[in-house]
Amino acid sequence: MMKIIDIGANLTDPMYQGIYNGTAKHEPDLSHVLKRGWAGGLDKIIVTVGTLSDCEPTFDIVKNDDRLFATVGCHPTRCGEFVADPEAYFASLCQQIEQHREKVVAIGECGLDYDRLHFCEKDIQQKYFEKQLELAEKFNLPLFLHCRNAHDDFAEILLRNLDKIPKRGVVHTFDGTLEAAEALISKGFYIGINGCSLKTEENLSVVAKIPDQWIMVETDSPWCEIRPSHAGSKHVKTKYPVVKKKEKWEPDSLIAGRCEPVMISHVLEVLSGIKGKPIAELADQYYTNTMKMFFPKQIE
Repeated sequence: MMKIIDIGANLTDPMYQGIYNGTAKHEPDLSHVLKRGWAGGLDKIIVTVGTLSDCEPTFDIVKNDDRLFATVGCHPTRCGEFVADPEAYFASLCQQIEQHREKVVAIGECGLDYDRLHFCEKDIQQKYFEKQLELAEKFNLPLFLHCRNAHDDFAEILLRNLDKIPKRGVVHTFDGTLEAAEALISKGFYIGINGCSLKTEENLSVVAKIPDQWIMVETDSPWCEIRPSHAGSKHVKTKYPVVKKKEKWEPDSLIAGRCEPVMISHVLEVLSGIKGKPIAELADQYYTNTMKMFFPKQIE
């Protein structure tokens, strides 16, 4: 059995409580989702935190399972939360990390998102992205990074703060150019690949050329499934039982339109298809990459 680590899953999303757009459609099923993931080869899952209020429910999920870990940080679209009292917000992030030090493996999700400036303006995003790099320095942790349509500013902030980022990190849901990937890799950052990284033929061409020694895999559940309309879908082989309507939920079936960690198999199948390499070989390399960055004490 292959060992796989999903470096980014949003397990606190209401969808795993059966709630869609504020309306309950079925009973909470996170336990079933996790059971499928473990049975499907997942060895560990890193749960993504995007705001201070995500911390409590995240640590409730991860505290009793030694296969679950978390990030701590503030997503660029939520950086407005810093503004009222920046020092208090920063101190609260520090407190969460200190209280759950054995479970926190990265700072994030943090970065820049210029596709959704209606949620948070550029200058606020930039200021508090840079502020969070101090967390990486303070706690000697890698970064779990977000970059949307903002590569130049994103790279500039990282480059001038490299001394604060001893463990570097991973740019998750990467969908940029090969030049952008190579620039990040040259400074020691890994590239996170999920379904949203594999939508177009251009995406596939870029990802095919990224060295396997610099790739990690993720689902970004419940988002970023590989849909039939995506270029990568032609390489997907594994079929899971799926119910088309949420109201028809069954414990052993996935729900159409909701991604979950077990679907990391689809990401690996696309990577295998575009790179022309066996899935087992790629999975082993990506597992090694991830362990080296996020779990170094377990391989010493």
